[in-house]
Amino acid sequence: MTSKTPSIANRPAAVVAIVLLAIAFITYWDASQMKVRATYGMGANAASYFVAVLFLVLAIGHLFSAFRPTDIEQEAVDWKAVGWIGLALTGLVGSIWMGGGFILGSTLLFALTARGFGRRALLKDICLGAVIGVLIFLMFNKLLTLALPQGPLERLL
Repeated sequence: MTSKTPSIANRPAAVVAIVLLAIAFITYWDASQMKVRATYGMGANAASYFVAVLFLVLAIGHLFSAFRPTDIEQEAVDWKAVGWIGLALTGLVGSIWMGGGFILGSTLLFALTARGFGRRALLKDICLGAVIGVLIFLMFNKLLTLALPQGPLERLL
């Protein structure tokens, strides 16, 4: 009688699960550090706790997927595309962190993600991303009266 130990059938899913668990932990910790100002109802940290739980659920789902045997052949990872998308996310976070604002960050996110998916019209994608970023900014700031990170472009609007 031999006993089988579970092996990781899908390593990328296991890596994603670990990353999602880390994000869930960081989000939960960040929510616990927020200063709650609401004297009634839910505080500002409630949404962050909810997001942390969602990340945890996604991580558990990826763990189940990682250990479940499958007959599907694994595709090779396109690391160049992953790099472009990572650069897009870094551009968004960096733009907001350095005061460039939402419009610049979302423009970079759109254009570089499109590049990661194989599109080669970078100038057109920058223009399209800027238009989409302005529309989203106006919708959130003017229509919904919710503040998005402001930079020089947002102050002109």
